[in-house]
Amino acid sequence: MAIDRATVRQRKTGHSVRFELSEQTREAADDYIRATRKKPGEFLFTSRRYRGRSLTTRQYARLVSGWIAGIGLDPALYGTHSLRRTKATLIYRKTGNLRAVQLLLGHRKIESTVRYLGIEVDDALAIAEQVDV
Repeated sequence: MAIDRATVRQRKTGHSVRFELSEQTREAADDYIRATRKKPGEFLFTSRRYRGRSLTTRQYARLVSGWIAGIGLDPALYGTHSLRRTKATLIYRKTGNLRAVQLLLGHRKIESTVRYLGIEVDDALAIAEQVDV
């Protein structure tokens, strides 16, 4: 059975980032593991070219591009990075919790998260006005 939370090591920084798997994702992973008869310790998504190695980030990007095109969107406008950014932006908009988004993205500096989300001073002031002290 798939786990609730997982950790991934970011290639760019080498830092570990924890993330949560939704119920729907866990069920899909369980179904996939059963269908492919994966064993503990095996890569979940393997390379088609190299036996015993994981799917490359480039191949993953190609798959996402195909899925994007398959639903009628322009793959030039959407990709793996825009999906990551969209999730972070939605969490920020719903909660206003910049620190939580920082942790989820694995950013060391809050300034990086602010830049990443494109938060403007007006956004920060709007959030501040919602909080009574």
